[in-house]
Amino acid sequence: MSFFSKLFNENQSDSSGNAIDWIPLQTLEQVDEIIENSHEKPILIFKHSTRCSISRFALKRFENEFELQEKVITYFLDLMNYREISNEIAFKFGIQHQSPQVLLLKNGKVVHHDSHDGIEAEELKKYI
Repeated sequence: MSFFSKLFNENQSDSSGNAIDWIPLQTLEQVDEIIENSHEKPILIFKHSTRCSISRFALKRFENEFELQEKVITYFLDLMNYREISNEIAFKFGIQHQSPQVLLLKNGKVVHHDSHDGIEAEELKKYI
């Protein structure tokens, strides 16, 4: 297997059982629903640029390390198709847009966010 295949986990099956059941974030109305639902269960938003290799690497690494499937609702935002939703998130929470970026919401507020190589699945455990 080539270096790049290993780096991006191409042609490898996911034997870790860490598959994330992403909910596509595709409407502005979902942002308000996410805020409301975060009072019941923490919500994670992963903002991803499909044209960026750094974002792809961060996503793959995050997916391989993520172990909170039962404790968090996970949303995936495709920035190339839904940039206005990212802008709305930045406005509502006062957090500058980044790509890639994760935001963790609890009780209607962002309790943790990070971007680029700062995105660590393990770090989220502190905020759940």
